[in-house]
Amino acid sequence: MRTITMIAASAENNALGKDNDLLWHLPDDFKRFKRLTSGHKIIMGRKTFESFPKPLPNRTHIIITRDKGYQTIFEECIIVHSLDEALGLIHDEHAYIIGGGEIYRQGESHSDRIELTRVHASFEADTFFPEINKKYWTLISEEYHPKDEKHKIDFTYLTYHRKN
Repeated sequence: MRTITMIAASAENNALGKDNDLLWHLPDDFKRFKRLTSGHKIIMGRKTFESFPKPLPNRTHIIITRDKGYQTIFEECIIVHSLDEALGLIHDEHAYIIGGGEIYRQGESHSDRIELTRVHASFEADTFFPEINKKYWTLISEEYHPKDEKHKIDFTYLTYHRKN
């Protein structure tokens, strides 16, 4: 069975990033992202892909761009030109939509789950996660993490399932 999960970390005001960069550093969230997405296909926009120094290990990257001439030297990357084309590459498997803001907006109606790290602060940003509409989504688990020596901000892992 095909399962599509949107995975993101966003602030209380749904801020995701600014100038193609993250707004915070949460090592435990990076570890969780790696654990959940490793071994799976990850779908992202071109700007999100270009924010990485290199492709993330042990994942097939599906990069969405409107640029028909866009290429990459990395063999673990597949270039497509729409979300529908990206989703057409997902069959009986679990894949993750990892950003950015426009890809999340397009992907929400195709997703079965949301794995959201809610960062308990607000930030100035130019990219935002869509508002989660409780009419369509049910919160099934949450796990709070207070700030500590490695994390300057409190955050909560939230898992949502689409209502039937």
